[in-house]
Amino acid sequence: MTAPANPHDQFFKYALGQPQAAREFLRHYLPAEISATLDLSEVELVKDSFVDERLRAHFSDLLYKVKLRGGHDAFVYMLFEHKSYPEPQIAFQLLKYMVRIWETTQRWKPGLLPIVPVVVYHGEAAWTTGLDFQWLLTLPPELAPYVPEYRYWLCDLSAYKDEELQGEATFRVALLLLKHIRDGDLAERAPGIVSLLREVSRSQSGMASIEAVLRYLVTGTDKLSAGDLQRVVSAVFPEGGDEVMLTLAEKWKQEGLKQGRQEGLQEGLQEGLQQGIQTGLLDGIEVSLDIKFGVDGLRLLPEICKIKDIDTLKAVQAALRTVHTTEELRRVYQ
Repeated sequence: MTAPANPHDQFFKYALGQPQAAREFLRHYLPAEISATLDLSEVELVKDSFVDERLRAHFSDLLYKVKLRGGHDAFVYMLFEHKSYPEPQIAFQLLKYMVRIWETTQRWKPGLLPIVPVVVYHGEAAWTTGLDFQWLLTLPPELAPYVPEYRYWLCDLSAYKDEELQGEATFRVALLLLKHIRDGDLAERAPGIVSLLREVSRSQSGMASIEAVLRYLVTGTDKLSAGDLQRVVSAVFPEGGDEVMLTLAEKWKQEGLKQGRQEGLQEGLQEGLQQGIQTGLLDGIEVSLDIKFGVDGLRLLPEICKIKDIDTLKAVQAALRTVHTTEELRRVYQ
């Protein structure tokens, strides 16, 4: 699987785009006086993005339509900044996107609905940008009434202690990973974070969350080795973790092949991509060798890389699920 252009964007939209996660966020991470005005029984995700295309490498957005307790509609607009440092012009960008939202929604229904703008940040540098629009301007007091003004709510994940992050397990895991994905000690933290998913691992929705988490750990950081990722999976699946990893490897490889990607599966279950591997099958085999046999398995890789026949490579991939020794595997392709 080729690394997506922006793994932070994909994971953020998966995690915060779930209805229950949206309710959790609005309940726990908005100011109490704002949350108190919302009827969280009705939260609708609007399937549009308002970020400039050229900026989508740095920003993601979600728009929720909500009900106020008085019965009227409103929006909560969430802009996720996935750069490692604050954007000084964020209030200006938000204003542009809010105007676009009003322009778009007026096509559905005349009139303007209130928008609560929220910035979610997980960068390394401290947030030093002002939280209101007029902070951007050198503005004499006499002119202030004639210039637009609003403020946004900042949710800086680094400002929370881990134990302060609230919500059900899958939502807390998502926030913890977004918070720590750039940390140098991610390898030590990740198993403990992802172990929170053990309680949901047997449900279909739980497995979807686990797959999304593992994709993010594969594509969103270069700080985890194959062994680190194996420990992460073992934290959720004390038994059968190897089988889960091999199943996901095969699934992601097939996705890569369907999308016509020449490099096939980017497993990330080793440190970086191995240059010179020409197909997704070889990527999957390499990772499977490492998982199944460790160093002894990887010693077979130079021989297997010489195989040009796709059917033989598929046979090797399939055999990795059942063989018990490297010699058994060698007999499959010799």
